[in-house]
Amino acid sequence: MVGGLLLIFGLQWLRKAILRASGLKARHDEEATFREETEAALAAGTKPPGFDGYSFAISFKGVLLESLEVAFIVLTFGTNQHDVGVAAAAAGLAVLAVVVAGIAARSPLASVPENTMKFGVGVMLTSFGMFWGAEGAGTSWPGTDAALLGLIPVVLFAALAMVSVLRTQVEKAAAAVQESSDDPEAVGV
Repeated sequence: MVGGLLLIFGLQWLRKAILRASGLKARHDEEATFREETEAALAAGTKPPGFDGYSFAISFKGVLLESLEVAFIVLTFGTNQHDVGVAAAAAGLAVLAVVVAGIAARSPLASVPENTMKFGVGVMLTSFGMFWGAEGAGTSWPGTDAALLGLIPVVLFAALAMVSVLRTQVEKAAAAVQESSDDPEAVGV
């Protein structure tokens, strides 16, 4: 079940990342989003003293999905290795590292290539979803967990091939539009 959920999430992320990379969907602009969110927060009024429920709600929404993904991964790793405690301890250390990094940064991570990161997350979630989904269905992978070292590059190569094909189609369509706009007979002049 966890493999299926990871596969669903991964394929959604990967589909959007492929569309962005090929030019069929607009890329995310994290700085513009931060400016818009800042303006919305300022429009919400002045910050009351004490607990800021608005900021808490925005932060909570931002990390909820990521937290669920981490929980799925931790439970799956722990269950596969018959040691949920070690996996939970590792997840706790990861949470601590994220909290420390968040406190240190305190600003949008504009230098992080968000679109590339989402592409990578889509590849990883899809690969892990395929791996654990097949294991959950009773399939044994050659090399057991080491099969992921082969599966991840295969998913990455397939995704990059899709980007290449779609980008070529986008370029051809743009060239055809440009050519038709340059030809007065094509536009009925």
